[in-house]
Amino acid sequence: MHSKEQISHDEYQKTADWLMSQTKHRPQVAIICGSGLGMLADALKCQDSFAYSDIPGFPQSTVQGHAGRLVFGELKGKSCVCMQGRFHMYEGHSLCKTTFPVRVFKLLGVETLIVTNAAGSLADGLQPGDIMIIKDHVNFPGLVGLNPLCGPNDDKFGPRFPAMSGCYDKGLRRLAMEIGKQLGVAGVMQEGVYAMVGGPNFETIAEARLLHRLGVDAVGMSTAPEVVVATHCGLRVFGLSLITNKVVKAYEDSDSVNHEGVLEVGRLRSHTLQQLVTELISRMEINNNNTSNN
Repeated sequence: MHSKEQISHDEYQKTADWLMSQTKHRPQVAIICGSGLGMLADALKCQDSFAYSDIPGFPQSTVQGHAGRLVFGELKGKSCVCMQGRFHMYEGHSLCKTTFPVRVFKLLGVETLIVTNAAGSLADGLQPGDIMIIKDHVNFPGLVGLNPLCGPNDDKFGPRFPAMSGCYDKGLRRLAMEIGKQLGVAGVMQEGVYAMVGGPNFETIAEARLLHRLGVDAVGMSTAPEVVVATHCGLRVFGLSLITNKVVKAYEDSDSVNHEGVLEVGRLRSHTLQQLVTELISRMEINNNNTSNN
């Protein structure tokens, strides 16, 4: 199911053309909001907002905490577009559909993609409420062939065999850590490795122990496919995980995780995340010709 569906370049272009006919904004930065993090769009000024159901070709988000709106606006003098709600493989979407917006963003002129997610901590030094700047990822579905780049390659977007060794931009990661110090939140920020699993169930204890031994710091059910597609088409990527829970790694531990708790941590950290992302966008360099700088 996940590798057979193909979307033509014309279909991506049709969606991009429709959006450009509906708004005067020409975004340079795109933001994908994870569970409970849709408030990042609230900082945008002069907004144009579209329900996913009204956008040609867009899938629908079915998860609580994902509003299902595409919001265009201005932030600190830069034109942005924000997804309030993403698409997940576990909802039944093909990976072509879960990553569909990323290629549309490329055609709109976006050059930088910011991905956010809610994640569980496997590292002993990451606590609920902490912010993990993603320095790398382990794409478990991709390792077994569930990759959005499977099928005929579209050379208009990128090469057949794209490198992923530097997919999270070092300069933006460094800038985010500097901003964290200035905002007084450096104590709850660190870099780490994110792993994507398929979901929708949370991890078993044995799975959690395996991930921890492999060097994974935080785990979630999204992000990696979007980053793969963004890197393939030459977008600069910055990613962060809001740590919403500690993943259970001991059989003696009676704790368990639930989605409502994940959303609550998002609400508690909403102001900090909004400040961090706003300042990052304000200070990042953008090409004047509105094309990718990779």
